[in-house]
Amino acid sequence: MRMLVLGAGLQGSACAYDLLRQPEVERVTLADLRTDRLPKFLKRAKQRLTLARLNVRNKAALRKLMKGHDAVMNALPYYFNLQVSKAAVDTGLHGSDLGGNTEIVGMQRKLHKAAVKRGVSIIPDCGLAPGMVNILAAEGIRRVGVADSVRIYVGGLPQQPEPPLYYQIVYSLEGALDYYTTPSLVLRHGKLTRVDALSELESVEFPGPVGRLEAFHTGGGISTMPFTWEGRVRSMEYKTLRYPGHVAIMRPIRELGLLDVKPIDVQGTKVVPRAAFIAAVSPKLTKPEGRDLVALRVEVTGRTGTKVGWQLLDYYDEARGISAMMRTTGYSLAITGLMQVDGRVTATGVYTPDEAVPYQPYVEELRKRGVEIREIQ
Repeated sequence: MRMLVLGAGLQGSACAYDLLRQPEVERVTLADLRTDRLPKFLKRAKQRLTLARLNVRNKAALRKLMKGHDAVMNALPYYFNLQVSKAAVDTGLHGSDLGGNTEIVGMQRKLHKAAVKRGVSIIPDCGLAPGMVNILAAEGIRRVGVADSVRIYVGGLPQQPEPPLYYQIVYSLEGALDYYTTPSLVLRHGKLTRVDALSELESVEFPGPVGRLEAFHTGGGISTMPFTWEGRVRSMEYKTLRYPGHVAIMRPIRELGLLDVKPIDVQGTKVVPRAAFIAAVSPKLTKPEGRDLVALRVEVTGRTGTKVGWQLLDYYDEARGISAMMRTTGYSLAITGLMQVDGRVTATGVYTPDEAVPYQPYVEELRKRGVEIREIQ
């Protein structure tokens, strides 16, 4: 296998690292505008790794680089996903990405016929949420027969929370704030419904040392699943997990306009409030020595009362210096790309993970990497 990874940030680097550990992978090309800031764990794994400087906006350069590869795994910001998917179909490569924007996934779906014609699969939303949780939820719906409710909870958290937000940056802060300001799409009484982000706060208990967390609505976590199951599942919702007290601070910050993206005048200078907020808090929420964890729970209930569920607590990899968010997100992207190339993903065309990625092989691949998803009742 010859694999192309776009984006040398945290998730792309974790994806490339995981691919390099697979004996069937002949070569990994990691492409970005900058490839001189690789994390230590990837610097130690340079055998079979090729670095390429790429401006992904250069369509000709992107297609040229794709040639000679079997699949492309896109860990760039979500606004490049459609462009990369088009290039993959044109070049005849399997493609996957971390997704995160449901509107763009809808545009990617329009490439379906072209992808089928080229004999390739394109799978958006292949990270943690969306991604892993979608695969688990789909399996739950399959097991209960006729599903009544689907409840999904996910959070990337510091192992040692500190006030006032009890949070540290585990991926793009800009992306997290998008989710805090975008309405969440849920199913209520079988119908698509928009609910306010940071709303409907509830408590969720996890085993120690994590304990009690708070859960609240955010956008984007399950991608197109509410559209897929509208009219067939009564209730479906996704909530983000944080330590207690987080929402009590973030909601007033949002309501005061500090997360707005419309420029305002500040002493004669146009300033975007969100950009100023990110600039101010990022140094305080960036913890280079901080250790993170990922908490996940998926619960599916059938109309007959049958219940199935899954839970995950994953922690920072001390031996390799790889965060829990990178393990659950970057590794998930790598696994999807591997299964596309080796044929375990059988469908060609454009499908989301819940439609295309087989549950059992996916979970087994995660287990090989030490990411243990436990079934609960």
